[in-house]
Amino acid sequence: QVQLVESGGGSVQTGGSLRLSCAYSGYTYGTITMGWFRQAPGKEREGVAARRTDGETCYLDSVKGRFTLSSDNRRNILYLEMNSLQPEDTAMYYCGRVVVSLPWCPPTSKYVYSGQGTQVTVSS
Repeated sequence: QVQLVESGGGSVQTGGSLRLSCAYSGYTYGTITMGWFRQAPGKEREGVAARRTDGETCYLDSVKGRFTLSSDNRRNILYLEMNSLQPEDTAMYYCGRVVVSLPWCPPTSKYVYSGQGTQVTVSS
């Protein structure tokens, strides 16, 4: 049974940093495409970052150079390192299994399944 638990969200000021974690179980990293998406109230879901099984990673244009997706395969954790946070990054962030589609970039917002999410709030 697949389980995903996100953590690491919080409230920061503009320019601050957070590292989100996604602890997963039920499958082996590298065998499926995983990633992060976000959803803010009143806005459409956005794919933020995704990594294919071949290691190719795609980022939303607005987070390129600020966000980094990484993993700890031993501990089964997927990370999203977020730097230089802006108020427009405020949203609930979710990790999960990506629905693989073309084009690969920008990252899709469609997911097979995801966790419960972790809230990120950036104040100006």
